[in-house]
Amino acid sequence: MRFGSALVLLVLVAACRREEPPAPVGIDGAVAPLPPPPKVDDASAAAEPRAVDARAPTAAHVEDAGPDPGTLPQTKDKPEASGAAFDARVAALWDAIVSDEPDKAMTAFFPVTAYEQVKGIVNPASDWRRRLVVAYKRDIHALHKRLGDGASEAKLLRAEVPQERARWVEPNEESNKLGYYRVYGTRLVYELEGKEKSFEVTSLISWRGEWYVVHLTGFK
Repeated sequence: MRFGSALVLLVLVAACRREEPPAPVGIDGAVAPLPPPPKVDDASAAAEPRAVDARAPTAAHVEDAGPDPGTLPQTKDKPEASGAAFDARVAALWDAIVSDEPDKAMTAFFPVTAYEQVKGIVNPASDWRRRLVVAYKRDIHALHKRLGDGASEAKLLRAEVPQERARWVEPNEESNKLGYYRVYGTRLVYELEGKEKSFEVTSLISWRGEWYVVHLTGFK
C-alpha cells in the first residue's frame, strides 16, 4: 500500500511540472524582461485617430495670416478711408487709447519692414523703434489722459480722413527712397458724456494702398 501511494503521488507531481515551460539556462524567470509589444501593421496604425493640439497653428491659420505687407514692394495705389482692414486698424488704435495699452495699436502703425524700404537713412529700423514708436506710445498715453476718468465710456464714432488733401510724396522729398501717399489732419471723432469730440491724427502715410499712422500727435 505504501508503494502504491508513493507511485500515484509521483505521477501527479510529474504531470503538474509538464504544464510549466522550462526556464532558459542561466536566467532567473522571476526577473526576466517582458516580451516586446506585438507589432502593428502600418494600415491599422494609420486607421487609429490621433490627438490634435487645438493650440498648434495649422497650415490654414498660417495662410490666413498672410505675409507681412512691409516685406512686399510698394505700390502707387491711393488708400481709401474705408474697408475692413482700415476699420480694424482704427479700432485697434482707439482701443489702445481707451485702455491705455499702446501695444494694442501697433497694427495701426507704419510697419518697420516698410519703413526700412522707404527711408534712405542709416539704420531705419533703429529710427523707427527709438524715435517713431516711442513718440507713438507716448502720444497714446497722453490721449488716454485727455479722456479722463470716463475713458471706458468713450465711444468711437468715426475716423475722418481728408482724402482730398492726400498727395503722393516723391522719392528724395523726405529722406525717402520710395514714394508714398501722405495726408495730414485726420480726426478720430468720439462721443463722451453725450458730447461729440475728436482727436487729431497728425500724419498718415500709405503702404500698398493702405493708410497707417506715422505721427499721432505732432512731429517728434
